[in-house]
Amino acid sequence: MVRKSQEWPNEGELIVGTVYKVLNYGAFAKLEEYTGKEAFIHISEVSSGWVKNIRDHVRENQKIVARVLRVNPKKGHVDASLKRIREDQRTKKIQQWKIEQKAEKFLELAAKSLDKDLDTAYDEVGYELMDIFGDIYGAFESAAEEGAETLSEEGISQEWVDAIAEVAVKNIQPPEVHISGYIDIENYNSDGVDVIREALMAAEDENIEVQCVGAPRYRITVTSTDYLVAEKQLKEAAEKAIAIVEDADGKGEFLREIES
Repeated sequence: MVRKSQEWPNEGELIVGTVYKVLNYGAFAKLEEYTGKEAFIHISEVSSGWVKNIRDHVRENQKIVARVLRVNPKKGHVDASLKRIREDQRTKKIQQWKIEQKAEKFLELAAKSLDKDLDTAYDEVGYELMDIFGDIYGAFESAAEEGAETLSEEGISQEWVDAIAEVAVKNIQPPEVHISGYIDIENYNSDGVDVIREALMAAEDENIEVQCVGAPRYRITVTSTDYLVAEKQLKEAAEKAIAIVEDADGKGEFLREIES
């Protein structure tokens, strides 16, 4: 059960639910993000076309995405619609919900490392992370990409900072960036081919690839999780190759690839 910090959803919000009862006039679904809450979808809100048999459109145990029409705390449910959603909105909401489920697992792992349960985790830090980062996954993602300091700076207690950062680093791979540039290198001495080969090998590294575009031009591509680090490595690799060529009485030039 992925949880929200507020008790009820807002009108117009997209919600995820599991249908548990289907009647001739509508269906009831338990909400996955709001503990103890449910949605009612009237038969007129099931499909934009004529509904002859409601069970042709919804069934028990089906996961649904619906739009909240009205919030009715007195009746203990929200009125929702299945037909007032585009397919792309439905897909995006399900993807978001799955990410939130993963984030809750991460929070549970962090809590376990502190000998605490998930309910305690939500009370002590989970809802706070939602308020600060928008959702729990955002907090773990920030810890993985920017370091534990991003949590400390927001006033999160140190025991939770350490636990969250440890789980984040183990389970979230920061997105990679790929940047490229070109070197034009020439050497017409008798050993020029060997010099060029030496220069290209010097530019290569574990995360740096060199490819021939068409002599004398070669492309250098750097892969990194940090854009600024990648820029620095690209420049250093190009300078290293050019220096070897120029030291052997050749010439070289670095050209940064323009990103579209």
